[in-house]
Amino acid sequence: MITSFIMRALEGRIVIAASILMAIAILVPALNLLVPAGSPLHVPTYIMSLMGKYLCYALLALALDLVWGYCGILSLGHGAFFALGGYAMGMYLMRQIGPRGVYGDPVLPDFMVFLNWKELPWFWHGMDMFWFAMLMVLFVPGLLAFVFGWFAFRSRVNGVYLSIITQAMTYALLLAFFRNDMGFGGNNGLTDFKDILGYSVQADGTRAVLFALSAGMLALCLVLASAIVRSKYGKVLVGVRDAESRTRFLGYRVENVKLFAFVVSAMMAGIAGALFVPQVGIINPGEFAPANSIEVVIWTAVGGRGTLIGPIVGAILVNFGKSFFTGVFPELWLFALGGLFIATTLFLPKGIVGTVQQALASRRERQAATPGAGPSATVPPASDAGTPANPQAAE
Repeated sequence: MITSFIMRALEGRIVIAASILMAIAILVPALNLLVPAGSPLHVPTYIMSLMGKYLCYALLALALDLVWGYCGILSLGHGAFFALGGYAMGMYLMRQIGPRGVYGDPVLPDFMVFLNWKELPWFWHGMDMFWFAMLMVLFVPGLLAFVFGWFAFRSRVNGVYLSIITQAMTYALLLAFFRNDMGFGGNNGLTDFKDILGYSVQADGTRAVLFALSAGMLALCLVLASAIVRSKYGKVLVGVRDAESRTRFLGYRVENVKLFAFVVSAMMAGIAGALFVPQVGIINPGEFAPANSIEVVIWTAVGGRGTLIGPIVGAILVNFGKSFFTGVFPELWLFALGGLFIATTLFLPKGIVGTVQQALASRRERQAATPGAGPSATVPPASDAGTPANPQAAE
């Protein structure tokens, strides 16, 4: 059953995209570690880390596309799941500092010593173990999504109301994590990381592995998302998006269909956040900002929602543009981002990838409708094989 589930995901374009991502996961670290710095083929470490950050954003956009593009849930709070996964990873990295911190405490992180904490909070216990921290990367965002979705979907909250509630949830978490007594570093967040699994987070080799993991995890989640949307459940998911009331009248528990997709999407966002933190070296409450979640919506819309590949393309292109234009025209970037979203809505409602797919489909239809096109137009039907092509000539 698992094999058939995976095989359904292996659509041509998904296989190509996943193969490209796996090739990037191997090629870029190799060009960084094996090619001399003076060579034109050498990829600098800072470029590799920047590309790794883009891949994490692409995974976050893919997670949003699963619920928005295929279930019709416009979540303006996916940045919260991303940040929670990042905080889980950050807590593990903080526990790895040990006595090498500024205050030299072997157990308490520096910010807790500064704030006169006497003992480690209960929710920090176990975060010094990598496997437990990675479990929390999945469990915490998934639990929040489950609890939120359980009440929201069973209350039949839909449309703009659901979007507003998700944004309110994100803003509430932003305010909570800003508090010093929450035990997450307050305004400064978690930073000054040293090691991950005993390897320095600043080493080129570690950054290369993190980049490869980001690309590989994006490819894996792309295949998983494709398997979900191409399964029988995926067809019901699209049915909920297009006609929720009709799907409900057919006997499906719509709230359960939505809840599963929402939880899986939140876990994928948590993985993206966990891969993001060691590559940028910090996690703070700013990641909960509602504007961040809105940017994810823009990435998905620009690339093409409901295409899986589109959000990946959109996230990479928009963030590349952000890195470029914030250096050249920093005061104009937000206006450019808003204009990009408006232009996409007006002129590319299906996004970049969606528009390309539509154009290719229209071209195939025109070719099929053209008289004399294709081999089928020149070969007579089998039932008429004994009939002369020109009856008058036979006479």
